[in-house]
Amino acid sequence: MIVLKKIKKPEYEEDIKPVLISDETIKDRFDKVIKKMMDGLFDILVIYADLEHGGNFEYLTGFLPRFEEALLVIHKDKTAYMILGNENLNKCSKSRIKCLPIHMPHFSLPNQPMDNKESVFEILSKAKLDRANKIGLVGWKNILSAKEDSKELFDIPHFIVENIKKVNSKAKILNATDLFIGEDGVRTVNNANEVAHYEFGAALAGNCMLKAMDNIAPEKSEMEIASFLDAYGQDHNVVSIMATGERFEKANMYPTDKKIKVGDAISITTGFKGGLQSRAGYAVKCADQLDDKVKDYLDVLAIPYFKAVKTWLENIRIGMKGGELYDLIESVLPKKIYNWSLNPGHLCADEEWLSSPIYKGSKETIKSGMLLQIDIIPSKKGYAGISCESGIFMADETLRNEIRTQYPQMQKRIEKRREYIVKTLGINLSKEVMPTSGMVAYCRPFLLNYDEALISEAD
Repeated sequence: MIVLKKIKKPEYEEDIKPVLISDETIKDRFDKVIKKMMDGLFDILVIYADLEHGGNFEYLTGFLPRFEEALLVIHKDKTAYMILGNENLNKCSKSRIKCLPIHMPHFSLPNQPMDNKESVFEILSKAKLDRANKIGLVGWKNILSAKEDSKELFDIPHFIVENIKKVNSKAKILNATDLFIGEDGVRTVNNANEVAHYEFGAALAGNCMLKAMDNIAPEKSEMEIASFLDAYGQDHNVVSIMATGERFEKANMYPTDKKIKVGDAISITTGFKGGLQSRAGYAVKCADQLDDKVKDYLDVLAIPYFKAVKTWLENIRIGMKGGELYDLIESVLPKKIYNWSLNPGHLCADEEWLSSPIYKGSKETIKSGMLLQIDIIPSKKGYAGISCESGIFMADETLRNEIRTQYPQMQKRIEKRREYIVKTLGINLSKEVMPTSGMVAYCRPFLLNYDEALISEAD
């Protein structure tokens, strides 16, 4: 039985600190990419990056090209070239893998110096693309389309693709993004070092969300509450949301000086590398403060949603097919009734949404080391949304032992989170499910009531 009840809140998690990706992990990443190339008979991979779409590039280099574009060209013999604009050219020497720099001023900001007289064709030729029989282009999405051959679709700027084809007109050129994010993609599973690296951002997002929720009050502005969604100068991997009342007025997505009113719908989101936190509900203390048309909000939307979150957490397991988890959510929260349109859960990493093994008919397997967001978004016309989106990772006995040995402080946080979820929220977790923040499954639909949250308890 799902009920709204006074409970102890999650605790603010102190002393969380960044964990850098180790040299050993970078070497392992590079080796995995080379193996994928060899398995797919690729001679060269060309990996595209810009600030929004640079995760596959950053996976090996350790950085994003900020406000420019960039290419990482990898040969199967492990020779690598980094093609960079004016302001990122000096970053090649900082790369986590050894690369040879190639300057392409075309990647620079508008009206920066174009003193280099070489054409795009001539610059790309320096990366020895003409030596390949098969080239893989890596953008940021593997487009799964029943109508088109996804291997022939490229989410990379036209001037790059066309000049690669000119440099090597005989090579077979295919979309190879699935080597990174598709089924069995190298980025879909994390080792202990990677999990610890991403847990920092996920835990930080949890702290930020808890502070924001505990400061929501009538007449405070969106901007006042949004100030709690930032921390330590860390870069967000998603647009921060703090909206009261009607959203997207005049197409605006960002917090303004609009004041919170009792009865307003509220939406809050923040995220960093490794995890996002999202909450939605009403700025009320109890159902009596709701408009008469939505007084049944708990029964109509919030409780069914929380039941789905509980079902998701209690049933996910290593070895499970993604389609099985999808069908399970469909059975407890029917899509036709609750109008969710996105897949109910996805992988994350540096990006908020990496890819998802959880879709209708999916045969993709849930694996140890996967970092997942519980992303279920129901809606009912006339009602505010409901959300307690947060993240977990899956860990088999081997990974659990590695974390216990290598990252004992993180292990203590995980144990405390699991205990809270099981004993306070009434959600039974398998030993494989590792919460990445203290806010996992903490759902307060009435956001002016700081003491009550949805829990599961015996009938």
